[in-house]
Amino acid sequence: MGDVPAGFVRPALAGLIPYEPGKPVEEVQRELGLERVIKLASNEGPLGPFPQALEAMERAAGELNRYPDGGAFRLRSALAERHGVRFEEIAVGAGADALIDGISQAVLDPGDEIVCGWPSFPSYVIYGLKLGAEPLRIPLQEHRYDLEALLAAVTPRTKLVYVCHPNNPTGTMNTRAELDAYFERIPEHVLTVLDQAYFEYIDDPEYADGIEEYFKAGRRLMVLRTFSKIYGLAGLRVGYGVADAAVVTALGKTRRAFDLATPAQEAALASLDAPDELARRRELNMQGRTELERLLRDAGYDVAGPTVGNFVYADVGDDAQALFEALLRQGVIVRPLAGFGASRAIRVTVGTPDEHAFLAQALARVGTTAAAS
Repeated sequence: MGDVPAGFVRPALAGLIPYEPGKPVEEVQRELGLERVIKLASNEGPLGPFPQALEAMERAAGELNRYPDGGAFRLRSALAERHGVRFEEIAVGAGADALIDGISQAVLDPGDEIVCGWPSFPSYVIYGLKLGAEPLRIPLQEHRYDLEALLAAVTPRTKLVYVCHPNNPTGTMNTRAELDAYFERIPEHVLTVLDQAYFEYIDDPEYADGIEEYFKAGRRLMVLRTFSKIYGLAGLRVGYGVADAAVVTALGKTRRAFDLATPAQEAALASLDAPDELARRRELNMQGRTELERLLRDAGYDVAGPTVGNFVYADVGDDAQALFEALLRQGVIVRPLAGFGASRAIRVTVGTPDEHAFLAQALARVGTTAAAS
């Protein structure tokens, strides 16, 4: 079959660079012939699913000949009860990323604008570009979202403003006072998407809960959360959003039927009532993040902060792709950030103490090699 005719593919897709996931461990082992490879690239939780989630998936296995509940009734009901909102105000999808895709499809026409900080999560920009919208990327200030500059960038054509909180990839957050001031001034025609994918990791008193403090106060926003991070369910893809019922209805019109598999729904449900395990993982992450920051600083890299998620952003002072490839040859997968808008930086996920020790050895070998060349 020959090339597609000119004009067959939509113009909005011309030149679009799709999101590139972190390399899988098996792929690196296969390509480089390495026995041990660790992945610290995709902000996954290092501890796996909760025990009760594993049990729930096993119970669900006998029903895999049946399609899942397309409306995710039990999961949406449990989330509505958990957050004290109406069932109609809960949207679910295959990860928070699916909800970013869905809200983009629901509201953006060619020529509309989205506003976000930059560097930040690429999906905000990619999904807008796919639809012919214009993304306005607002530079960060000291690695943090500049909410004043976001407000200044809003025009009558702006439909969506994304606030990544904490920001991925820098791991930094905005204060409650900054967000309060932002919501006081954001025009009514704009929907703010407050991305709180790392919410459960954070215990900083200045970190605002978007559902409790802004959605319930009547602000026009959608708050995103996910089971992919601290809950250890990244491989199942379960995310949710809290928004006005009319927004949730519109999202439902863009969502693929049966996009949340039965094991995913059951595992998410089973993970909701485990406060002690959440607290344990939050504490382990805080300890691991401190250790990871030290390792990267000791290696001579400039670490952004204060960081509050389960990852660390480091400016390496040069093209980060070279460091990524050098670490890859040592069996460590980190994330180069050119696709996020930061070509001189890497993002490293908090791992286990054993993984951090392996990383430290790899950094030392890479440093020795660089010094000798």
